[in-house]
Amino acid sequence: MNMTNSTLDQPTESPAKSASPLSRGVRTAIRTAVAAALVAGGVGIASPAYAANPYERGPDPTDSSVEALRGPYSVDDTSVSSLVSGFGGGTVYYPTGTNETFGAVVIAPGYTASSSSMSWMGERLASQGFVIFTIDTNTRYDQPDSRGDQISAALDYLVEDSTSAVRNRIDPDRLAAMGHSMGGGGTLAVAADRPELKAAIPLTPWHLDKTWSEVDVPTMIIGAENDTVASVSSHSIPFYNSLSGAPDKVYLELDGASHFAPNLSNTTIAKYSISWLKRFVDEDTRYSQFLCPGPSTGLGSDVSDYRNTCPV
Repeated sequence: MNMTNSTLDQPTESPAKSASPLSRGVRTAIRTAVAAALVAGGVGIASPAYAANPYERGPDPTDSSVEALRGPYSVDDTSVSSLVSGFGGGTVYYPTGTNETFGAVVIAPGYTASSSSMSWMGERLASQGFVIFTIDTNTRYDQPDSRGDQISAALDYLVEDSTSAVRNRIDPDRLAAMGHSMGGGGTLAVAADRPELKAAIPLTPWHLDKTWSEVDVPTMIIGAENDTVASVSSHSIPFYNSLSGAPDKVYLELDGASHFAPNLSNTTIAKYSISWLKRFVDEDTRYSQFLCPGPSTGLGSDVSDYRNTCPV
């Protein structure tokens, strides 16, 4: 297989996973206690944030930081050949200038589309502290369940294949899936098949199956108010309502948007996707503030409908 690689920093091993997310107040108390103990002992403080949550990446978030075109990390990319097994290749975007490990997200395109239709997400999300893989499918006409299988194959490639240039940059226990249209239907399918995933984000999803009670993955569904391909009344909303097994879920509807809104740079999609991935892939409760209670809806808002189980 041919692959164009950039030089990667050699990471340290991923830290052990904590038993459960800690509240912001508990994290602050721990940081304060650790800082006081270190100061009292005359020890320099290197990174007290890791005492609370080893998966936190980047500074404390603000509305401006999650809406920005670029986050705190520099980003490089590498191409994956279409000769790879199980999917059609694509482009991996990854943070540089650090030896940290990161959660990884595979993003699948919609029917007849290529990975280039989702490329705007690659650098934008990776710069917030994720490895992002925008994939091509085996054929542009693959149906949602096939796209789900290909998302799964791409996730395995990232963390298991010896030719994966970012294998040692990824925490294999912190993986997630995203996809547009039939790729969004594929995202639901892979979430049903892989309950160990940390997050799923179907974007204006399309699937003939309307019930997804078997999904046991925190899932954010982003629909579009004026979608005439996968109308929210017959796709996104029934999907959301059926997610009875998901530990947390969100339905966000883009005001006045079409089915193809995820194919163009979109601050609302980016802001809430970043927040969802941070909250569940990185277990970072600093991002709960953007999800609960969530955006306002109605006149003057970019969001026409917002429903959630209010993750904290």
